[in-house]
Amino acid sequence: MEVAQEILNAPAAAKEAVELSGSQALLEALIVEGVDTIFGYPGGAIMPIYDALYDYHDKLNHILVRHEQGGIHAGQGYARTSGKVGVVFATSGPGATNLVTGLADAQIDSTPLVCITGQVFAHLLGTDAFQETDVINITTPVTKWNYQVTDANEIPEVIAKAFYIAKSGRPGPVLIDITKNAQIQKFDFKGYTTCNHIRSYRPKPIVRPQYIQEAAELINSAKKPFVLWGQGVILGSAEQEFKAFIEKSGIPSAWTILGAGAIPTDHPLNVGMLGMHGNYGPNVLTNECDVLIAIGMRFDDRVTGRLDKYAKQAKVVHLDIDPAEIDKNVKSTVPVWGDCKETLPLLTALIEPKKHTEWLAKFNDYTSQEFDAVIEAELNPKTEEMTMGEVIKQLNEITKGEAIIVSDVGQHQMVACRYAKLNNTRSNITSGGLGTMGFALPAAIGAKFGAQERDVVAIIGDGGFQMTLQELGTIMQTGVNVKIIILNNRFLGMVRQWQELFNERRYSFVDIQSPDFVALAAAYKIPGKRIEDRADLPAALNEMLNNKGSFLLEVMVTKENNVFPMVPQGCSVSEIRLK
Repeated sequence: MEVAQEILNAPAAAKEAVELSGSQALLEALIVEGVDTIFGYPGGAIMPIYDALYDYHDKLNHILVRHEQGGIHAGQGYARTSGKVGVVFATSGPGATNLVTGLADAQIDSTPLVCITGQVFAHLLGTDAFQETDVINITTPVTKWNYQVTDANEIPEVIAKAFYIAKSGRPGPVLIDITKNAQIQKFDFKGYTTCNHIRSYRPKPIVRPQYIQEAAELINSAKKPFVLWGQGVILGSAEQEFKAFIEKSGIPSAWTILGAGAIPTDHPLNVGMLGMHGNYGPNVLTNECDVLIAIGMRFDDRVTGRLDKYAKQAKVVHLDIDPAEIDKNVKSTVPVWGDCKETLPLLTALIEPKKHTEWLAKFNDYTSQEFDAVIEAELNPKTEEMTMGEVIKQLNEITKGEAIIVSDVGQHQMVACRYAKLNNTRSNITSGGLGTMGFALPAAIGAKFGAQERDVVAIIGDGGFQMTLQELGTIMQTGVNVKIIILNNRFLGMVRQWQELFNERRYSFVDIQSPDFVALAAAYKIPGKRIEDRADLPAALNEMLNNKGSFLLEVMVTKENNVFPMVPQGCSVSEIRLK
């Protein structure tokens, strides 16, 4: 391998061919792309790649997961905290199909992944060979690009394209399926060149200065402007540009759950969370603003509620890197195509410095109403049983907003997103568009590998935890330091809430029984504790955070608490309910 590395490091003009297998060429390509961590699970059709990996253990850290879905969610967590491309290995057939949920999740949440799957020998394709599935057609709807390699000579160029497509423009998952013969085949490897251009692919639209000018004029003339920002700010590494824009304009700004953390939670212009379980003011005042500025967000239905009653009074400025998102759900008055890291400074230069004091005060007034009606009882309950919100409040007090919070899907997710204090970007990791239960535990493992200097806390419900709990084995084997909080309400809580509110409390199959989670963790050599009394909460959280390795804390919370505010399905955002 030293010879191959010398060839790779030589100037382009001086490179000589060296004979490598397709598997070796793949691993050399990963090293040049800056890959340091791979999440995977071996099997028959990918065995040649794993055999080659044996000689690369000092250069590539492979994490053996317990299920391929766990592997891809770990890759997502890694990508979301590190800002790099997550890399996942899986074998053919069931190994490849087990990636599908994670691919769909990464596609809708714009997470850059490169997934490598093994495949049967090329001459067996289409014969229903053992562990053969048509992974290309299966994954086409849930990948940004996929490709099947049947000849080792293709590998360097295809892998270069895969990384470029995954991380450029609006990021997303790429799957490369490599037949076993191509993995074994020897060929003349002439070095690896990264890709920065594909003729038929334009990752970023051309910025049109006239639209920047029109947007600035609308913003400058606005009396009640309102900014909605999403994950596009974080994916574009445009946090500072965004902060400069809102501080110069003085515009109140609210976030989608994937945009949380782009500016600190306590920034005076951060007025809260959008959407179905978002804050009162941002939802109601969406239908009172005169100019709505959407930055790196896609007007998802959980944000907009009924589209025919959404911000009809407002002029809409929409900044997005993906032209397909502009005018898809909400018609824009001024579309600003482009990477917001480029477009925001251009816009900031043209806007007038302002302070919308009275308008901002209106948001603060709604916050006070929400505090009295909802937040006070959630964070400082007088009930005997603990609430999810008070657990997050206590966690905030200890972490000071410096931890990465990885939440699963359900009531605990909405509570964590609403109340977690975030001082830094890339700190709120959750499954947004797909809403994948079971996401948090493996994603937290990947998140820690992507940001090893930071504390990672997984907030999970008793239902979602049981979907991927086998990844406790990954924690045991790697020793990765992940803190796990199970908020156990003994229900599939969000479904139960809907059944209570909209189905006359007809609780249909939501009463879930769980194992002894602490004993389960102990079986995986992970210490844990279960608490029911709020007097024990501060000490238990400190014990968890101060433990040198992973720790599982099960907190028994009230069974039938609901997450409010709530925009009922089919209603306008201004019809948001406080109770």
